[in-house]
Amino acid sequence: MHTGMQGQVMSLVYGWRLERSDGITLGFTTHDQDILHDGLLLRASPGLKPTSVIESLGLENDGLDVNGAITSDAIRQDDLATGRWDAAYLEIFLFDWQHPDDGERLIACGELGSVSFSGDAFEAEFLGLKTVFDKAIVPQTSPSCRANFCDAACGLNREKFRQMARVNHVEGDRVILDGAMSFVANSFAYGRLRILSGAHCGRAFDIIENDADSLALSLVPRGGIGSGTRIEIVEGCDKQIATCASRFDNAVNFRGEPYLPGNDLLTRYPGAN
Repeated sequence: MHTGMQGQVMSLVYGWRLERSDGITLGFTTHDQDILHDGLLLRASPGLKPTSVIESLGLENDGLDVNGAITSDAIRQDDLATGRWDAAYLEIFLFDWQHPDDGERLIACGELGSVSFSGDAFEAEFLGLKTVFDKAIVPQTSPSCRANFCDAACGLNREKFRQMARVNHVEGDRVILDGAMSFVANSFAYGRLRILSGAHCGRAFDIIENDADSLALSLVPRGGIGSGTRIEIVEGCDKQIATCASRFDNAVNFRGEPYLPGNDLLTRYPGAN
């Protein structure tokens, strides 16, 4: 006789609920068939599994990793590598696949951390709710700026530092731009390229450096970027006080301590090499 989640049930399976920062929500289950649970379709993913969960009464992090094979178009290696799943909210729970409406037993919830790959398999670090206690209460000192370029702390207007362009073609990790573009060399270094059309629409990539009419990316999406693709490119900042002052005239908003003595001060004495 079926006794639901409160009694002995021999048909329990894992369920996963993943919500990205852009609102896209996916569900998976270790069962061999898709199951509709709590209004969300859980896709069959028998290869997706957690390691053992270690619960503790202290403030140390519970031990849990997530690993499996990338067999679904919903979670692609390119998306994981380029950060689409960074800080995604994750719930892992048990439920009765024969009676999916009888509730669930929450095992863990938190965010996805760092992701590593080996072939088509992946392993993701799980950051539980206790990780909030690991965060510094006040900002740590640093010689470089802690603000993100054009955020509220930086204070600059992002609209002044972005350009719209089209892709002519891609050569290796370099994107050749279409049209009469003429940029200052390395003005987009540390910046971002965001794709506005085509198969990779919405994805963003870090820019390493640029010349007058091309950009070098840290990662080019699998399948490349098609000719004629519309892109948005935003200038970047190396977070140094000299750049902030001379290039952007924004030293008043610099969020760092470039002149704070560091460990090298200990070596400044007569006779030191």
